[in-house]
Amino acid sequence: MARTVGLILVFAMVMMPSCLATVYTVGDTSGWDTGVDYSTWTSGKTFKVGDSLVFNYQSQHTVEEVTDSDYKTCTLQNSIKSHRGGTTTIPLKTAGTHNYICSSVGHCSMGMKLSVTVESGSTAAPSGGSDSNSTVTTPASTTKPSSTGNGSSHSSSLVVTLWSVISLVGFCMFLLI
Repeated sequence: MARTVGLILVFAMVMMPSCLATVYTVGDTSGWDTGVDYSTWTSGKTFKVGDSLVFNYQSQHTVEEVTDSDYKTCTLQNSIKSHRGGTTTIPLKTAGTHNYICSSVGHCSMGMKLSVTVESGSTAAPSGGSDSNSTVTTPASTTKPSSTGNGSSHSSSLVVTLWSVISLVGFCMFLLI
């Protein structure tokens, strides 16, 4: 019985970080489009390694991952990766600044650009593949608008810390049996 409890705790410890990752729908119900203030949209949100950005957009738009320089000047001189297709999910696998613009003429200069600072918080990146530029394209019907996430980052850290302690105790129990 104790061995079973220990195995369950070890399994839960491995699975817990991916459960705490947040999926942010860029622009919420407005999506990735002109006329959205993405600076306001990012305010109050804490992006962490393991979270994901979901871009929902019309066919005339693109999502271009760009350098800081290209972001500031709204150019595609050093585009990191291009995305098309209406719905793009980008896993945030590395800490630092991540920049996105639309390549349609004039859209970036009209404010269709997003810069997020990703923290290397306590949420681990999902396992499976190490390509930091990988993306997942999903049907639009499977994505849900994100919650505002304004107050959740502190409680998530507390939950992760508490869960880590409980999991460590469970793992030690498993080893002793």
